[in-house]
Amino acid sequence: MFDKILIANRGEIALRVIRAAREMGIGTVAVHSTADADAMHVRMADESVCIGPPAAGKSYLSFPNIISACEVTGAQAIHPGYGFLSENANFVQIVEDHEITFIGPSAEHIRMMGDKITAKETMKKLGVPCVPGSEGGVPDLETARALAGDMGFPVIIKATAGGGGRGMKLARTADDLESAWQTARSEAKAAFGNDEVYIEKYLGTPRHIEIQVFGDGKGRAVHLGERDCSLQRRHQKVLEEAPGPSISAEQRAEIGKTCADAVAEMKYSGAGTIEFLYENGEFFFIEMNTRLQVEHPVTEAIFGIDLVREQIRVAAGLPMEFDQDTLALNGHAIEVRLNAEKLPKFNPSPGRISQYHAPGGLGVRMDSALYDGYTIPPYYDSLIGKLIVHGRDRPEALARLERALGELIIDGVDTTVPLFHALLQEPAIQSGDYTIHWLEHWLETNLQ
Repeated sequence: MFDKILIANRGEIALRVIRAAREMGIGTVAVHSTADADAMHVRMADESVCIGPPAAGKSYLSFPNIISACEVTGAQAIHPGYGFLSENANFVQIVEDHEITFIGPSAEHIRMMGDKITAKETMKKLGVPCVPGSEGGVPDLETARALAGDMGFPVIIKATAGGGGRGMKLARTADDLESAWQTARSEAKAAFGNDEVYIEKYLGTPRHIEIQVFGDGKGRAVHLGERDCSLQRRHQKVLEEAPGPSISAEQRAEIGKTCADAVAEMKYSGAGTIEFLYENGEFFFIEMNTRLQVEHPVTEAIFGIDLVREQIRVAAGLPMEFDQDTLALNGHAIEVRLNAEKLPKFNPSPGRISQYHAPGGLGVRMDSALYDGYTIPPYYDSLIGKLIVHGRDRPEALARLERALGELIIDGVDTTVPLFHALLQEPAIQSGDYTIHWLEHWLETNLQ
């Protein structure tokens, strides 16, 4: 086992890793920019190293600075959290070249799944169902027209190196195709330095279902059920729950086994998430995230498993502490993402926290790096916390979420807390009957 690990991240996910490591008796190193000198993850780690100025490109995304921090502190491994360098295959390769362990999958698997076309081709070969679409990148507009005509409109144009909704445009009719094609390519070029795009059939009323998988890198893998992440704004998840309200035990077992078998065949190591669109009882693969997800706590809640602990163990060469037969689903969990944003436009709202009080009680977990007097910097993502609740069933989890939101106090900045107060009153949320388009439509009429 490692004596010391470095967390190449910030905020609540850095705290999450520090806590798991501390329970395992492992020393921790926090890295931080000058803007994060007073951040909670810096205060809680055993050691800290400043790795650069506020700009992420000169600090949290700087390969040399992070490797140097490992070398000067003697950290034997790096946990990347999510975002930043967590899915950067080049970084992973450099880490391995410096004989430092990367707590996550191999560079090969990150590279394979980071390209949407390669990922889709790989999953098809492994028996995972995929959305109908082009076999690879679409080289020109005429080819796009022919493919779209064969598939039938609407279609969606996606960047092969895309993520977070960038480089993704919908063409509802043939008249929309040229504009969608050009816009998707230009966005992809600007965001990822790669303007290659592909085309998929657009599903009208799908849910977003993702399967949590975990592999030991030696051909053994399990699934830990699904999460429903259908409540989204601009392709960004807002609320996640597990298990999915629309998924039966039989469907869970079937798609879960398909995914576990696929990652076992790949000899995948650590935590991963295979994401699907789900419509009319069918699953369609869209991508695999080769890292820990923001929403991993809902899976931890219903299975009683510490996924970060398992990531560290497997990276250290130890066996997984569970197998498929010992994993038993218990109850229902919901997570809401709390952002420092001003409604109704969701404009970033950095600033000083004048008062902070986290909710508590049975089945309530608050993952956040906030504290009284903390100043949220303007340089990074606006996520400031995740409120997770667990109940014996979905109605109890919803009641617990409403109660916990009522206890939560975050003063000094605008947040998205009022959004969740409003959403919990909606019949569609109470029943679980919503799709990936529901929130956008709701926002158009309720938050103006």
